[in-house]
Amino acid sequence: MTFPSKVLRAVLLLLRAAVGGVFAYAAWSKLRDPWTLFAISIDAYHVLPQWAVLVVARTLPWLELLLGVVLVIGVFRRISTLAASALLMLFFGLMVRAYVRGETIDCGCFGPGEAISPLTLLRDGALLAGSLFLTVMAWRRRPPAGRVRDLPLVDQVPDLLKH
Repeated sequence: MTFPSKVLRAVLLLLRAAVGGVFAYAAWSKLRDPWTLFAISIDAYHVLPQWAVLVVARTLPWLELLLGVVLVIGVFRRISTLAASALLMLFFGLMVRAYVRGETIDCGCFGPGEAISPLTLLRDGALLAGSLFLTVMAWRRRPPAGRVRDLPLVDQVPDLLKH
């Protein structure tokens, strides 16, 4: 394995852990509060009917938690990175729409109390960029059978620590 490929593997590992960790933290921050508070944040975007707001408020944090864990562990990479990127594109698009319209609403990212601002847009945009990079790398052509393959996180750590 060459030096650049080893660095790339380390960067992908750290980036996947960071994106997965953010998803898991976002889920935890929503699950510790009553789900109705998250429903209020969702409803403020004015894109879903009331019944869908309730369904999303009750299920999205659990989906985020599952997605975060799967990303950190490193299994189902193609599906998990694609799902993370799709969710982040949706979230980011809704946040940009609300910001451009001048709406002063909670982003709903980490529970109630965080208004959409240039800083939240920068943070979520960077997260989206990282997730899109992970998605592209997960869907790239696989190396030939004789070369080192991507391994789940638990199998990568000892290999990355070797000289």
